[in-house]
Order: sequence, then C-alpha cells, then structure tokens
Amino acid sequence: MNFSNKDIAQITEHGLTVEAVNQQIEDFKRGFPFIDIDKPATSNDGVFSADDKVYDYLASQYSKYAETHKIVKFVPASGAASRMFKDLSAVFVSNQISPAAQEVIDNLDKFAFWNDLQIVLPKHADNGTIARYITSSLGLNYAGMPKGLIPFHKYNEKDIRTPIEEHMVEGAQYAASGNQVNLHFTVSPEYKFLFDAMFHRAIPRNEAKYNVKYNIEMSEQKPSTDTIAVNMDNTVFRGNGDSLLFRPAGHGALIENLNNIDADVIFIKNIDNVTTDNLRKDTVRYKKVLAGILIFTQKQVFDLIHQIDAGNADIENLHNFITNKLGIKLPNKLSVEEYRKILNRPIRVCGMVKNTGAPGGGPFWVRNSNGTTSLQIVESSQIAPESKDIMNKSEYFNPVDLVCGIRNFQGKKFDLTQYIDKNTGFISEKSSGGTPLRAMERPGLWNGAMADWNTIFVAVPDTTFSPVKFVADLLSQKHRTI
Repeated sequence: MNFSNKDIAQITEHGLTVEAVNQQIEDFKRGFPFIDIDKPATSNDGVFSADDKVYDYLASQYSKYAETHKIVKFVPASGAASRMFKDLSAVFVSNQISPAAQEVIDNLDKFAFWNDLQIVLPKHADNGTIARYITSSLGLNYAGMPKGLIPFHKYNEKDIRTPIEEHMVEGAQYAASGNQVNLHFTVSPEYKFLFDAMFHRAIPRNEAKYNVKYNIEMSEQKPSTDTIAVNMDNTVFRGNGDSLLFRPAGHGALIENLNNIDADVIFIKNIDNVTTDNLRKDTVRYKKVLAGILIFTQKQVFDLIHQIDAGNADIENLHNFITNKLGIKLPNKLSVEEYRKILNRPIRVCGMVKNTGAPGGGPFWVRNSNGTTSLQIVESSQIAPESKDIMNKSEYFNPVDLVCGIRNFQGKKFDLTQYIDKNTGFISEKSSGGTPLRAMERPGLWNGAMADWNTIFVAVPDTTFSPVKFVADLLSQKHRTI
C-alpha cells in the first residue's frame, strides 16, 4: 500500500517501517493458520513427574545455585482489571445483576477493598450505586485500573496486599539471588506513578520481614511492537484527523521486554496468579523444583554441546536425549551440526496442572513444517474446529508457570527474538468510536513467541494455581487469609 508522508511519519514515530506495516496488512488478508496439533501431552507422554525425593533434591540444587547466580522474576502487570469487574460494570449499565455480581455485593465486607469502599460509598446505596462506586471513576475506579494494583488479600488492618505485593513476598521466598530479589514488572505508562508509590511503601516492610534487598525494574510494551488496525474489508482504518490507528499486539509483544533482561534464570508468572501466606508453601516448593529441572537439563545440554565441539559426541546419545528429554520427535537421524543447532536454544520448563474444568489451552504435541513433532503450549483459539476432539482429551491445563534459561553453553545471552514463530497470531474484531475494526495480536508470549525454545512440561499440583479472573474468585478458599 502507498502511504502519505503524514502516514509515514506516524509509522516511523511508532518505531515501525512501511515494509513492516504492509506485511501486517498482508497478514490480515492471509490470516494465521491453525496449529497442527497431533495429540495432548499427558503424564505418560510429554509431561514429566517424579517422586518427592527427586523433587526435594532438585529444589535443593536450585537453592544452592541461586546463591551465586542472577535470578529474576518477570511479571506482566500492565493488564487492566476491566474483565475482573465486568459483571459489576454491567449492573449499572443494564440495570441487571448476574449471580456473580450478586455474590460480590452480598459479601462486600469479605473483600480486601471493603475499607476503601466504605470511605467513598454513600449510605443506603443500592446495587447499581455500589457497583458504580467500585468500578467507575466516581469511586474506586477499579474497572479502569491495572489488576496488579487492586487490593486482593487482607491479613489485618495494616497488611492489605495487592497482587504486586504478593509477588514481592513470593520473590523473597524462591527468586532471591543471595539476599537480593530481582523483580521485573511490565506496566502501563499512565499508571507507573502508582506502581512507584506502592513500591515505596512495600519495599521497606518486606525487606525488613524477609531480610532481603529488592531490585525492582519496570518496563513498558514497546510501540514498535504495535500492529495497525484495519477495516472489516482489510483496508487501513483511519481515525481522528484521518490518522492511522495502532494497537498493542498482545502479551506476545513482551518477548521484547523479556529479551532485555540479563539473568541466569527467569521465572514468569501471571499477575493475578497469587495466593496467601498460609497456602504459599506448595508454590514456593514447586517453583524451586522447576528451576532445579532447568539447571539440571542445562548442564546436560551444555555437556553434549562440548562433546560435539570436541569431536567425540555419540549420535545415538544425541538423538535419544533430544527425543526423550527435550520433547522433540525427529523423523530420522540428523547430522551432528543439526543436533547441535537443536541443543543450542533457550530452554523453558513449564508447570502444568490437571485440567479439572472445561478444556482449553494447554500442553500439546504439535506437528511442525520441518517434519518434527514438538511440545508446545497451544491456546484453544489456535486449534481448528475439526481438531477440537483432540483438545477435549487434554489432561493438563497451562497455568503460565514458566522458568526460563536464556544463556547458551558459553554463558552468553540468546537473542530471544530469533526463536519466534511469526506465522502464529490472532485476529479479532474490535471497535473504535463505535466503528468496527479488525485487530491483530502477535504470537503469544508462551505460545508462538517461544515456539522454537526447547521445552519441558512438568506436572505441578493445582495448589500452585490460584488466578483471579473475576472479582468473586477472591472469595474462594485459595484467597482466604484466615
């Protein structure tokens, strides 16, 4: 497409090129292919588990490793809490109350934000007024806030914690390098000052409690990862003043933020997947187990690469290790150079919980265009309708519980942008100013953005998984403080 000089200036301001934007437009026209799933990864085929003695050993090895290596915990925290409060928002918009919204209103005094709500809420407020004062700028404005800043847990009148603060507590217990806790949060620029204020309050308290020092960094999603919006016929969408409209390209764009981190081990966890002090034991233990598996596997990989470079590698051993340990099924024997290329990649160890609810995204064996079959995390929207029966047989669910090794055998950091499957993505229908449009999300952070990493899936208990997708989830046992 030919762009005007004004368009080109806007494209350049975003850190993009005309060629990149034209490719995005072609992606809209072409669409993204469904993932060619072969079968679910199961406890007997693709998902590792072991007995407590093995897990205890792995956790202890990681604890020793962490004393002398740099550990970082990476938390995407820029997402808004609008979905979390959607049932309450609907109360004053449609004047109808769902069972979920009614449950929240009936139990207001059990929420950590009850004290704050009482300060602003008029006396004798009806359901619609209560909902409005929780969600809108008239009151607490929670539907417009980042989820990381919403009070989740109340331990006492002086200890009311947001997810950000619970991640700080977690970090002190499994992600410390010696006595330093390195945390990295991705945030929205307009709320950075609120995160700064929270850290200013929380850091001294937690440093004293856990005898650690916090090193907290924040980053924003890069404008250069945004994607252009198009009309329903795939022509360029124009907004106010005939300007182009660019939209954030989803959490997969955060691979750029992750790529800027220099560490030996990086933990990744969703902002809303936190629990309370009295239920955190399993979370801490299994984080250490996953990290122990990572460093043990890394050592094996590095030893094999050194053997290859020394000219004394055994082809059969290389083939079996990649097939049985790294979850890559090869159609035939490869050259030593090809085995080396497969080994010399970033590694991720991913915790998987049993799928007790509706089948959805999770661990699958995926057929690749090069003839291999590998372990991948696949979202339900990436699965073709005719393959839904395979998805329905899924034994595990992906809780986004990752531990990543981003250094090679020489200790140098990988360029993570070189391991993205750019043929994966999502196209959805949105609107701007009431006008419908098509929007594009790039490969998800733990889907296509890590498609060419070496992957190990590990079974973890569901006690390590306690997300808050809707505000009523805070009433569950996993979020009770007493």
